[in-house]
Amino acid sequence: MCLKRKFINYLTNNVMSVTLRKKTIGKGRKSLYLDFYPAIPHPDTRQFTRREFLSLYIFARPQTDLEQLHNKETLLLAENICAKRTLEVQNASYGFLGKAQREGKFLEYFKNVAAKKSGTNAWGWEMGWRYFEGYAGKQIRFCDLTEAYCEEYRDYILSGPSVGRNGKGISVNTAVAYFGKFRSMLKAIYKAKLITENLYEQVKPIKEREVFREFLTLEELQQLAATPNDDDQMARAALFSAMTGLRYSDIETLLWSEVRGNEDNYYIQFRQEKTEGAETLPISNEAYKQLGIRGESDSRVFRGIRYSRIKPFLTLWLTRAGIQKTNFTFHCLRHTFATLQLIMGTDVHTVMRMLGQKSLKSTQRYLHLIDKVKKEASGKISLSNKTLSEVNIMDLLMKELKAINEKLASVTP
Repeated sequence: MCLKRKFINYLTNNVMSVTLRKKTIGKGRKSLYLDFYPAIPHPDTRQFTRREFLSLYIFARPQTDLEQLHNKETLLLAENICAKRTLEVQNASYGFLGKAQREGKFLEYFKNVAAKKSGTNAWGWEMGWRYFEGYAGKQIRFCDLTEAYCEEYRDYILSGPSVGRNGKGISVNTAVAYFGKFRSMLKAIYKAKLITENLYEQVKPIKEREVFREFLTLEELQQLAATPNDDDQMARAALFSAMTGLRYSDIETLLWSEVRGNEDNYYIQFRQEKTEGAETLPISNEAYKQLGIRGESDSRVFRGIRYSRIKPFLTLWLTRAGIQKTNFTFHCLRHTFATLQLIMGTDVHTVMRMLGQKSLKSTQRYLHLIDKVKKEASGKISLSNKTLSEVNIMDLLMKELKAINEKLASVTP
């Protein structure tokens, strides 16, 4: 039987109490400690104990007003600790006695968790601990983490600090991501009983700021696909993302064993790197062609792509295609997929599932882009002397995308 279960059974047959007591220690002082009845198991020694010394002292015979004030404030603090311990012991949460655990290095724990991440997710986790290190240093302990401390770090990262050599600060949404990693760690260490308070619930996340999401129109996507490039594998990976909505981290780790089916019925079964959710995603024949020649089952589909080369590659490719976009990243290809699907009238819930998102709120952000496209499309109808192709170009593009979408919808794994 586990120690905690034994303790619960023990309490069932005994009346539990936590009492604040005093012990004379010399030099006219008394030490304050808590007396547990019945005894509780110590997390470090695994032995039952009756006492927790608080490292708080009062004057045995206060002589001055200052000494009396000291006694009053110290006793009030001790009584608050006593009340808190009573609640913790009632819930069999006695990790407050574990000095070795409480004084463990939080940053080291943070770094170890980050080291296990992969893909673009790994970069976000690394920057998450680096920014916290820039604020707290390397010696921060689990017991140093309080709600006030975490709120101060929240204010710090919102100020847009920099840990790079170029001195460039971070945006609000970048701060959202890095602070989110920190909060995930708070949740993890509370679950591991390395802290006694659920700081994850107490410390609220930073609110994301709505930003414009770059995407390609269908015409631009077709134009890009027809433009020569310097890296065939990188180009195929980019087009595959635009046609499936997959993140870079999932494309980078995609194995041939996860690509299944046959013509007109291709699909991929994989586990998302970001959410770790299992997904089954139908893909079109054209999307399948972007994967290239089939390799061994345990080999990666896109073995030659590197995250550090993506941005310059896309910038050059778009320039050659005559497409002007501001700060176009690989993730914008995922935006392209979602936006074009919604333009074609695909239900937002379906798009959410195709993107592997768990929250409808995340998918609904793309609806703002649709409003922009609709506004541009409204200007296509004119009473002036326009050619038929100029008037109907948006309608033709939408019909073409709808045909592709209907073909995708008919594919069932």
